Amino acid sequence: MADQKQFKPLEGIRVVEFSHMIFGPCCGLFLGLLGAEVIKVEPPGGDKTRDLTGMGASFFPTFNRGKKSVTIDMKTPEGARAIDKLLASSDILIENFRDQSLPKMGLEPEHLKVKYPGLITVSCKGFLEGPYKNRSALDEVVQMMTGLAYMTGPPGNPLRIGSSANDIMGGLFGAYSAVAALREREQTGEGRNIRIGLFENSLLLVAQHMVQFEMLGVEPEPMPNRAFSWPVYDIFQTADGREIFVGAVTDGQWEVLCRILEKDELLNDERLQTRMDQINARYWTKPIFTEAIKSFEFDWLSLEFQKAGIPYAPVARPAQMYDDPQAQAAGGLPISTFENGKQIRVPGMPIEIDNNRVGKDFDIPGVGQDNDSILTALGFDKNFMREATGQKR
Repeated sequence: MADQKQFKPLEGIRVVEFSHMIFGPCCGLFLGLLGAEVIKVEPPGGDKTRDLTGMGASFFPTFNRGKKSVTIDMKTPEGARAIDKLLASSDILIENFRDQSLPKMGLEPEHLKVKYPGLITVSCKGFLEGPYKNRSALDEVVQMMTGLAYMTGPPGNPLRIGSSANDIMGGLFGAYSAVAALREREQTGEGRNIRIGLFENSLLLVAQHMVQFEMLGVEPEPMPNRAFSWPVYDIFQTADGREIFVGAVTDGQWEVLCRILEKDELLNDERLQTRMDQINARYWTKPIFTEAIKSFEFDWLSLEFQKAGIPYAPVARPAQMYDDPQAQAAGGLPISTFENGKQIRVPGMPIEIDNNRVGKDFDIPGVGQDNDSILTALGFDKNFMREATGQKR
C-alpha cells in the first residue's frame, strides 16, 4: 500500500503567498498539504498575524504550517527585483490585499498576466464583481450580510457561527480553482486570474434557506426555532448530567429509540402512526423523551444507540477533541513545531487516499527563516539580500 507521504500531486509546483489572517493563508495551506512548495512573503519584521493574542493567537500557526518564510521590503528597488524573480519562478500567486493597494505593489492581476503569462493568480477578496466589490469585508461581516448569522442565533439575536468557516471554505475554493487552472495550463500554457469572494461563499452556505423560500414562499425560521422535519432531533440531559444530541429521522429509528427508552406505548399510540403524526406531536412527545433519557446514564445510552444505529453525539467542546479517539486515529492530529521547539497538534485534512490520511507533520516557519536559501537560489548575493529583506546594517 502506498505511504500517505507519497501522495504529493502538486510536488514541483511553487506557490508565492502574499496574505495574512485566515482566508489567503488557508488557500496556501491546502496547496501545501498536496505537496506544493509554498513561500510566504512577509514584510520585514513578519506578518502582523503572528502577534495576535486571544482568539487570534492560533491563526498564524494553524494556517501557515509547512510554508517557507521570506521577508521582502517591497518599497525598495531590491525588494521589487526580488519579487520579480520570485514570481518568474512560480506557478501560483495568492494575495488578499485590497484592490486599491495592488497597483502600488505591482501585483494587479492584469499586469501580472501580461508579465508572467503562465502564472495563476488567486485573489482572496470580500466580494466578486458587483456594487460591493470595493467594500471591506470580514468573515463576520458577510455572515451578517447574507443571513447566516440570522439563521444561527435565536430569533432577535443574530450570531456568527463558532468558526471562521467562510475564510476556511473560501481558501479551499481558492485552492480548488488553482488546481483546476493548473490542469488547464497543461493544455494552453496560460495562467488564469482567479477571484474568490467571502460574500459569495457565505451565500453558498445559506443556499438551502434561500431555495426553501424560493420554492415555498415562506422565510425559514432561525435554526434554534426551525420547523423540524424529524420526530426527534434534539439535545437532552442524561442521568449523570451530561448533554447528548439524539436524532430519530427514519421510521425504523423512531421504533428503535422508543424501545431502547422503554416507551413502547408511543409505538401503539394511534396519534403517532405516521411520520407527520410524530413530527406534529413534538410539542408533547419531546417532554416524554426528555424524561426518559434523563433516567439513563450517558455511557449506557451511547452503547445502546451505537449498536442500534441511532444518530447521537455528546455535546463536546473543541478542547476535548484532543482526547477524542476518532480525532486521534491514524494521524488525524499531526504535530507542528515552532522555531523555538514548542509543539502543537493541529487537525489534518479530512481526506484519505488509499486508506491513508492526506497531510503530514508541518512545521511553523520563523520570520524570514528561508531568506538565504530562496534568494540565493534566485541568484542574489548577501549585500543585495540585506537590502531586499530590510536587514540593512
